[in-house]
Amino acid sequence: MIKEDYPVTPAVRFLREKNVSFKPYNYRYEEHGGTHQFTIEFGIPEHAVIKTLVMETDRKKPLIVLMHGDCEVSTKQLARILDVKHVTPCDANTAQRNTGYLFGGTSPFGTRNVLPVYAEKTIFELEKIYINGGKRGFIVEIGSDDLKQVLPMTGVEVALKER
Repeated sequence: MIKEDYPVTPAVRFLREKNVSFKPYNYRYEEHGGTHQFTIEFGIPEHAVIKTLVMETDRKKPLIVLMHGDCEVSTKQLARILDVKHVTPCDANTAQRNTGYLFGGTSPFGTRNVLPVYAEKTIFELEKIYINGGKRGFIVEIGSDDLKQVLPMTGVEVALKER
């Protein structure tokens, strides 16, 4: 039996179950390093590295936002789209309770609870994306079309340039 050189997380199981081909990347996780550490190690443009952000509305309804690594989420614009007063990032405990993943290792795939997913529309202009595979220091490369096929989501325009 050949040992895989990457973790078999709920996200990996989900991708396998949906027959999504992926390329795994292990990297040195850095606390509060965001997507930047991965881009340094592999020379991938930060725009192609997708953050999985767990947020909640003023009504305490959790949701996932997928955003480019070099952008931030306009929570005001997202709140307008969702017709709520405000949207804020979840604290680490709430995010983990809803997704089953540790902060810094959150994947939109194989979450503990099914959460609504909102994705920045421009993600789908990229051929390939790099997204967390369900563990700190673990990213998977997939086609953006595959993301659309396996994860019910709503496209939104809420990106703010970070730098």
